[in-house]
Amino acid sequence: MTRASLDKQPHEVASMFDDVAERYDLTNDVLSLGQDRRWRKEVAKAVDARPAQKVLDLAAGTGTSSLPFARTGAYVVPCDFSQGMLRVGKRANAWLPYTAGDATRLPFKDDVFDAVTISFGLRNVQDTDAALREMHRVTRPGGRIVICEFSHPTWTPFRTVYTEYLMRALPPVARAVSSSPDAYVYLAESIRAWPDQPALAERLKGAGWSRVAWRNLTGGVVALHRGFKES
Repeated sequence: MTRASLDKQPHEVASMFDDVAERYDLTNDVLSLGQDRRWRKEVAKAVDARPAQKVLDLAAGTGTSSLPFARTGAYVVPCDFSQGMLRVGKRANAWLPYTAGDATRLPFKDDVFDAVTISFGLRNVQDTDAALREMHRVTRPGGRIVICEFSHPTWTPFRTVYTEYLMRALPPVARAVSSSPDAYVYLAESIRAWPDQPALAERLKGAGWSRVAWRNLTGGVVALHRGFKES
């Protein structure tokens, strides 16, 4: 298997996710100690999808993250650049309009979506700022962005324990439950290298988003960032 490096060559990252697609949702549940379910509920609340609204769910993988939006009556487009992930998702929920796409060059027209969201995928994009600009481009004026991403715990003692878990405990657990444990070593390294909460907020503003704010989940292990496209 190809293990992606932190310079995030798109073909390497896509190949890595292709390799873990079959057991991706199960592995995430185990590695997060079940917290990923709570985090996704918080994402759904923040997106606040409504009937007939159009929602773009980027880095949707198998589409698990898209289902809560669909249940509200919104039209949700799960988009991912891993063909393996999309194939697994299509088998489970063939009715969803799975779309292959690169977050830095989205295959959609300007001003299409009421909301754009990405969960645990932005740090795997080769050019974060280009992706944030693309999300802004495809969002209609007045629309919103919600980003759920691993971040930096705010309490120093907990941050130390968390970092130890990422680099020491996560790889052996991944070996036990994942079809491709090297992918999770990369993921742990990418989490450590990711900007903290204020730094990501500044990048959102730099891409054109306004009223940017964030809140921490699980003590800052995960952060929800939200912004709006001015009307």
